[in-house]
Amino acid sequence: MAARSTDIDKIRETLLLATLPHVPFDGWSDAALRAGAEDAGRSPAEALNAFPAGPAEALALFSDWADRQMLARLEKTDLAAMKVREKVAAGVRLRLEVLEPHKEAVRRGLAFLSLPPNAGQGLKGLYRTVDAIWTMAGDRATDYNYYTKRLLLAGVLSSTTLFWLNDRSEGHEATWAFLERRIDEVLKVGGRLGKTMKGLLDLPDRLMAARGPRGFARRWQKD
Repeated sequence: MAARSTDIDKIRETLLLATLPHVPFDGWSDAALRAGAEDAGRSPAEALNAFPAGPAEALALFSDWADRQMLARLEKTDLAAMKVREKVAAGVRLRLEVLEPHKEAVRRGLAFLSLPPNAGQGLKGLYRTVDAIWTMAGDRATDYNYYTKRLLLAGVLSSTTLFWLNDRSEGHEATWAFLERRIDEVLKVGGRLGKTMKGLLDLPDRLMAARGPRGFARRWQKD
């Protein structure tokens, strides 16, 4: 059973990579999947079997494929010598570098995910990506910081991707500069937000310490 699953995964990835060159012209559509299947020497029936949910499922695999490629490249870097900030920036940059040959497919994908029926899929894919980056960076948070970090990075990744799509600078240098500015900004915001959240979460304990248990008991009885 495991071998069969592996075979299906390989077929799906082969079909995906064969479909990508057609997406700039046909969008994430059945037409693009059929053309990709033909290029890969597969029948339309095999494409349908590989992606029963159609183009949306193929696009989800594209996002997963990009995440895996990003992590594979990160594993080849000296992560131990990098600060957390540098690891996060490297994750965003490497993912965009992976997607560079498929820039128009990314643009078409964002258009597809902007449609109301597909918005949930886009959010799930975005979450998986930022979670993969933070996990790779060594994040072990389990409190509110876990969600704060992923929310802030989601904003960085989204805005940087949009900038990258329209960047015509040599080597995308403008994009990497934009990425550095965005990370600097969210680090400042994250620091302020973290202090605010900690203050709010510590407030009951501070009040209890100030009034004492008996004071709260008397107040409860009066109310």
